[in-house]
Amino acid sequence: MRVSASCKLRLAGAVLLAPLLGGCPLQPHAPAPPPPVAVETPAPHEGVPYDIVAGESLLTIRVYRAGALASAGHDHLIALHALSGTVYVPADVMRTSFEARIPVAEFTVDEPALRAQEHSPDFPPEVPDAAREGTRRNMLGEALLDAEHNPEIVLRAMRLEAAGTPAPGSGGEAGGDAGGETRVLARVQTTVRGQLRTISVPVRYQFAPGALVASGEAALKQSELGLTPFSALLGALQVQDEMRVRFRIVARAAQPRAQ
Repeated sequence: MRVSASCKLRLAGAVLLAPLLGGCPLQPHAPAPPPPVAVETPAPHEGVPYDIVAGESLLTIRVYRAGALASAGHDHLIALHALSGTVYVPADVMRTSFEARIPVAEFTVDEPALRAQEHSPDFPPEVPDAAREGTRRNMLGEALLDAEHNPEIVLRAMRLEAAGTPAPGSGGEAGGDAGGETRVLARVQTTVRGQLRTISVPVRYQFAPGALVASGEAALKQSELGLTPFSALLGALQVQDEMRVRFRIVARAAQPRAQ
């Protein structure tokens, strides 16, 4: 069977673009500025400070392929081991606040060990180097995160809202039962590429002696952060707008600051 020249061209384009298919849009120019949104005031910092321990904390983002030629690409696992910031816990834990910073240049793409932990056919441990490198390059490029001009993503607490029933033994204030776990809904202000947005994230937290552990998982759309998902070949190659974000944050009581 003869293959037309136009068909060959489309197939060649798919092969060239496939390594870049991931959570990192490749656009000819930066997305248009979003419409103005109402800006809320972050919660004030009150109470005992707990500093986030980067080496014990992990943020992962799963981005998924889509489109008629999705099989030519990969689902990607983005990770961060360098989260920093402080959580402030007053006597009334529902008034807890935090500010966390994500250095975008520290994002990793498709660490084999993390992919293996997924135990999923969507995330086989091995991904071609070209796919990983292309995804990271475009993720940090001007079309998406623009790391050169926006080196950090900033997360600030707006407020906490009750969500679900506390697990047995959970304490209602800082320093409660160490084995208890409480669920809340955190309203979080995000600053991505200088754009302020507010998202809701379910969080589970518990206290241990001198430490706070918070974790959670949520669906989050790139468009909710003001980003534009990758699309090429008239939509035949795409990245889904919706991502899956998972985190485990360990914060320890801050040491007294030197005067």
